[in-house]
Amino acid sequence: MQNEHLRNVAIIAHVDHGKTTLVDEMLKQGGAYRENQEVVDRVMDSGDLERERGITILAKNTAVRYKDVKINVVDTPGHADFGGEVERILKMVNGVILLVDAAEGPMPQTRFVLSKALELGHRVIVVVNKIDRPDQRIHEVIDEVLELLMDLNATPEQLDSPMLFCSGRQGTASYSPDVVGTDLTPLFETILEYIPAPEADVDQPFQMLVSSIDYNEFVGRIAVGRIERGTLKQNQEIVVCNYHDPDAAPKKAKAVSIYEFEGLARKQVTESTAGNIIAMSGIPDITIGDTVCAPGAVEPLPFVKISAPTLEMTFSVNDSPYAGREGKFVTSRQLRDRLYRETLKDVSLKVSDTDRDSAFNVAGRGEMSLSILIETMRREGYEFQVSPPRVLYKEIDGKKCEPIERLVVDVPGDCVGSVIEKLGQRKGDLVEMTPVGDRMKVEFLIPARGLFGYRNDFLTDTKGEGIMASVFDSYAPYKGDISRRGMGSLISTETGDSITYGLFNAQERGTLFIGAGVPVYEGMIIGVANRGEDIVVNACRKKQLTNTRASGSDDALRLVPPRQMSLEQCLEFLADDELLEVTPKSLRMRKAILNHEQRMKSLKGKK
Repeated sequence: MQNEHLRNVAIIAHVDHGKTTLVDEMLKQGGAYRENQEVVDRVMDSGDLERERGITILAKNTAVRYKDVKINVVDTPGHADFGGEVERILKMVNGVILLVDAAEGPMPQTRFVLSKALELGHRVIVVVNKIDRPDQRIHEVIDEVLELLMDLNATPEQLDSPMLFCSGRQGTASYSPDVVGTDLTPLFETILEYIPAPEADVDQPFQMLVSSIDYNEFVGRIAVGRIERGTLKQNQEIVVCNYHDPDAAPKKAKAVSIYEFEGLARKQVTESTAGNIIAMSGIPDITIGDTVCAPGAVEPLPFVKISAPTLEMTFSVNDSPYAGREGKFVTSRQLRDRLYRETLKDVSLKVSDTDRDSAFNVAGRGEMSLSILIETMRREGYEFQVSPPRVLYKEIDGKKCEPIERLVVDVPGDCVGSVIEKLGQRKGDLVEMTPVGDRMKVEFLIPARGLFGYRNDFLTDTKGEGIMASVFDSYAPYKGDISRRGMGSLISTETGDSITYGLFNAQERGTLFIGAGVPVYEGMIIGVANRGEDIVVNACRKKQLTNTRASGSDDALRLVPPRQMSLEQCLEFLADDELLEVTPKSLRMRKAILNHEQRMKSLKGKK
């Protein structure tokens, strides 16, 4: 039996192809707001970091009503680093809306999310979005989407997917590429006609797979998932079990509160039936992949295996001379608790203890996901140090193998040469080149470590106009050494406040990251050298005043404005023997060994 008054659908796409904007318009036209209600753009991106960066980090649930049907919509992230979110969300829905930008066409993440949806046998509605872009090339993009579907071995039915043409920003959709619609009715109608209603076997015992976890300070962990069968009533006795952990004894619990999604809000209900996507509180240590069942029928459901992490960083307690001045949480116990708590929400993250009590290895899907974790912890008041990212190798058939990324760059035609040359030096293999107007779309297979620190070079080589996007492709035999960074660091030899006189002498040797009056310490990195080795400088050096040298007798010293480094730029800059000190107010790069003499001795020992 199917519940015809219900549809569950996820919106999937590459980053920046307009998923969250389209959901905004669906909510507006689906009557989620009062007529006089003030509405913010990208309302689904509720986190501070999501709004600042203009990206979706966590998948969000919402629901719109069209005619007498409730459409549960899941907005998913587009970045490859949050692929774990997308994989498990697809288990909750019966079909997907694939968004493709009318100018960019299918990109690496489009391929990744579409392959996951096709594997699950989901029906696909293809939406060519942003048809109002001046550089749109709708007809070519239609061919590219069909080629991609054939590439991914879609079934004949999936190849025959309906195709719509939208402008998410204007809230219009049409069935023809040459006609501009007036509203999103074609999209709503296609969802009702083409996406199957969920199976609703109400007479069977209750069963639900947990696909996502929310956290609330007041009620603790909230499990989100789709009811596979049966009915759940408030305060009903339930049992929690896990398919991939058959030895663990099922845990008894109680469904304290049940919520269904209605517009942007959660509406508390006393019971919910099969097919509905619900949120449930009352189970303290529930995790993603658990199955919640009725006590009489304990049958765990298999869960999508999340792809393994490809790189890791070491998080450790801050031991610099300025440790403990700015942070609220500074001990190893607080750092450990916070990192393990993050793994409860993020399934693609792995945390492990090291042989040191004060350091922990954190493995994730990419630099972006780890930098967002660092920024989130920093804002919560944590103070710690992180190492540069390193890739995780695997032994396959007795050979050392490393993760390879599929990288697509979209660059102006006159910049292609320098991009290919730089990526060649980083062991990238050219796979395909496609001209798109006066730009060139180039595809590479490149070791993940070859992309560390490349973004700055890429923006310089393409005059800021290039777009790059990558997604994990496979493991391949180790490709040899790759030079990480051509230039050395400028390292402070003294502890104190930086002074203009000392910085003026230092800036001849490279580019500074700090201005005057900044607290520095011995071993702290204050700039990038203009040659290939590290240079030690004294940023605290004062001008010696004598009878013949008065303080005002020389010209006023002019400092070149320092280069401001963001968190991502700091992580990209770090060499293997360097660390990043993260506090709520500061980001300081430093050498792992602060003392210059000890550093030189350890270098000699290594040689």
